[in-house]
Amino acid sequence: MEVILKEDVSKLGSRGDVVKVAEGYGRNYLLPRKLAIEATVGNKAVIEQMKAAALRRSAKEKVQAEELAKQFEGLAIAFRRRAGEHDQLFGSVTSGDIADGLEKKGFNVDRRKIQLHEPLKTLGEFTVPVKLHKDVTTHLKVVIEKEVVPE
Repeated sequence: MEVILKEDVSKLGSRGDVVKVAEGYGRNYLLPRKLAIEATVGNKAVIEQMKAAALRRSAKEKVQAEELAKQFEGLAIAFRRRAGEHDQLFGSVTSGDIADGLEKKGFNVDRRKIQLHEPLKTLGEFTVPVKLHKDVTTHLKVVIEKEVVPE
């Protein structure tokens, strides 16, 4: 089945591409989520308009992402968590926690853009990549400190 992608789909293609996919993947995943449209003769004529619009939109998004990346320089987010012996946390710091911390500082970043492969489970200082655009990735400093529990 041939489809035209309306959005970037990881490991498949970018907006405006015509790709061949399995029948079930196209009908059950891409089409219902409006990530793609069927590649018919009429829809193929629309591709050129979509590509031009996508290029303009992508360029605008990239400029915004670069400006946001400049604001992230020198920015650090600190968390206080309870920890046991050997600096192991009771729980963890996830990409959702980092997104909430950024929101408190005035940045609205989707947690899925924070490229944290696994939750942070120890005390310390970490550098976490944040993919703001497909061409713009910045790094954010995350500091996890031990919470002092009054006895």
